[in-house]
Amino acid sequence: MKVAIQGEAGSFSHEAARRLVPGCTIVPCARFADVFDRLERGSVPVAVVPIENSLAGSVMEHFDLLLARRVFIQKEIQLRIVHNLIAAPGVQMRDVRRAYSHPVALEQCRDFFRAHPRIEPVVFYDTAGSVKHVVEKRIPDAAGIAGRQAAGVYQGKILAAGIEDDKQNFTRFFLLRRSKRLLPGANKTSLAFSLKNLPGALHKALGAFAERKISLTKVESRPMRGHPWEYAFYVDLRQGDTPMARAALRQLRQVADFVKVLGIYPSA
Repeated sequence: MKVAIQGEAGSFSHEAARRLVPGCTIVPCARFADVFDRLERGSVPVAVVPIENSLAGSVMEHFDLLLARRVFIQKEIQLRIVHNLIAAPGVQMRDVRRAYSHPVALEQCRDFFRAHPRIEPVVFYDTAGSVKHVVEKRIPDAAGIAGRQAAGVYQGKILAAGIEDDKQNFTRFFLLRRSKRLLPGANKTSLAFSLKNLPGALHKALGAFAERKISLTKVESRPMRGHPWEYAFYVDLRQGDTPMARAALRQLRQVADFVKVLGIYPSA
């Protein structure tokens, strides 16, 4: 099965895709919008995207895309993230003046940059792609920050291992499909909704779940594109497609401008 991801071989998205869809064929994309484009067009049946990191927080571009596109979350996985400083063979730690990586990865390594002020963090489009860049171009004063697998794929040298700020560093990935298809054991729901800016509106919306003792594992707001000062709320429920959840959604729709179920899937 073909799986669209953003990034090069050896990226964390690549590893997540292998775990979510064993034996899959990876279709790399330059941008996350391209991942969603391929999925919506039907050139791939599924896609894998990171959605949240335990240190850096949510990947907000992907929440925007989940809201705007016709896709459905079918699975989630939590992947332990270990970052390494990787350079071309022959480059020494004392030589490094720049470290390239994805901005979310750089954010997870703030303590490393504080401890090495001579090394400048430089934003790159992908973790594994940063290693490919510095190794293939044989850059003598730069390194990439990525997983150990990227060093193996591109024959890089690990100068420093485990440089993430906290060893409890996990990224949550979603497996996406074009249409709704529930798996056995689907016990978690992700949804988005917006409200009128009225007193008590959010209280009434969340009350739909509180009255039924439905646990919320995530509540986050995000500005809505094209609607200044209006916000979408993203919520994860500890409930699948049950009568209780359906009743809560009916009540929510009475007070919300819109409600979109983003996915119903087994909890990781």
